Amino acid sequence: MDAATAVDLCRETLMSAVIIAAPVLLVGMAAGLLVGLLQALTQVQDQTVAFVPKILAMAAVLVACLPWLLTRMVDFTRVVFENAGSP
Repeated sequence: MDAATAVDLCRETLMSAVIIAAPVLLVGMAAGLLVGLLQALTQVQDQTVAFVPKILAMAAVLVACLPWLLTRMVDFTRVVFENAGSP
């Protein structure tokens, strides 16, 4: 494996990780923003009030996106294994 191939593999790995993590992280960020806004409006400053809705929203998105995420990961793994034997 030459340097250009290694750099390409690292770039693809990082891009795949970002794309796979993005839906869950974006929903967690949006849920945290909404819960924080509601806490500021109601002056309820309990940590569990912020934690539970974020976890539920992130879990729901993970369940909804799981087939797409698994397909993306399997495709990436297949490409890596196919290119592993090439010089």
